[in-house]
Amino acid sequence: MMNRRYFLATSVAAAVALASGAALAEGKGLVGISMPTKSSTRWISDGESMVKEFTAMGYDTDLQYAEDDIPNQLAQIENMVTKGAKVLIIAAIDGTTLSDILKKAHDAGAKVIAYDRLIRKSGDVDYYSTFDNFKVGVLQANSLVAGLKERFPSVKPWNVELFGGSPDDNNAFFFYDGAMSVLQPMIDAGDIKIGSGQMGMDKVGTLRWDGAVAQARMDNLLSANYTSAKVHGVLSPYDGLSRGIISSLKGVGYAAGPEMPIVTGQDAEVPSVKAMLAGEQYSTVFKDTRVLASVTAKMVDAAMQGKEPEINDTKTYDNGVKVVPSNLLVPVAVGKDDIQKVLVDSGYIAADKLK
Repeated sequence: MMNRRYFLATSVAAAVALASGAALAEGKGLVGISMPTKSSTRWISDGESMVKEFTAMGYDTDLQYAEDDIPNQLAQIENMVTKGAKVLIIAAIDGTTLSDILKKAHDAGAKVIAYDRLIRKSGDVDYYSTFDNFKVGVLQANSLVAGLKERFPSVKPWNVELFGGSPDDNNAFFFYDGAMSVLQPMIDAGDIKIGSGQMGMDKVGTLRWDGAVAQARMDNLLSANYTSAKVHGVLSPYDGLSRGIISSLKGVGYAAGPEMPIVTGQDAEVPSVKAMLAGEQYSTVFKDTRVLASVTAKMVDAAMQGKEPEINDTKTYDNGVKVVPSNLLVPVAVGKDDIQKVLVDSGYIAADKLK
């Protein structure tokens, strides 16, 4: 039997939440912002940037982090709908799990914007704001190849291993496909050899973008394929995975210097930028979340005024039910020599954080 005191406490809490939500929504409108996790600094930056943008525009916000727990994200979004959110901005943990709650949101008159990760299998997604994810993969592969030529000019074929992102994140496939558009011809030509033979997202995907999972897989790849051979490069689609991969490489004796394999990344996270300065990680792809937050806020504001938001792609992102109108921003490749100009001078990373 439910504890009466617990029931009363939760009822009062729910009433307070509803009352405060109703009060917030009396202004220009309540915007619900659902982010996947605080374990990656980029999502913290995304959330804070959007709250700043919407507050300046006169909107109230409800920012929630689900800590990579799907039921938690569903509950948080449902609470936003209950509070009367006029807009939901969602960076989904699993883009296939939201159909029911999004239908409820649309029935309540809310607009839904998929943020940086496409929401799949739902017709109730109005817009998608993101970066050109195929190009992210192209930039990563081009950086990998440039590093291989620079560090191992006399070696052919180069021994390379491939890592993909989380298979439940639609972006992971665009990153991988973009990279393979560059690497596959070189593999076919014999310039690059995948020592383990592991290719395709079904084999190289890393669930939940978990660096520990990437490190364990790299450990296995090294012990099975590189006891006598050298690995020259690793395609990594995200800095958090890169750090796990680098830990594995260092664990078997690779160190910063001329023998360190070329390791790519994405998101310009401070620990990885430090690793680049230390000569461990070769590159990252910078996606300025401040710009993405600003563009998303402008899309929301236009939609709330009954205008058509700025869109530059109406063909690429088919979520299995509809092609979602999208606004794609341009990512930037960053090497060690670009850190000061691109990341520090722009104010994205404070110089003292890199000491």
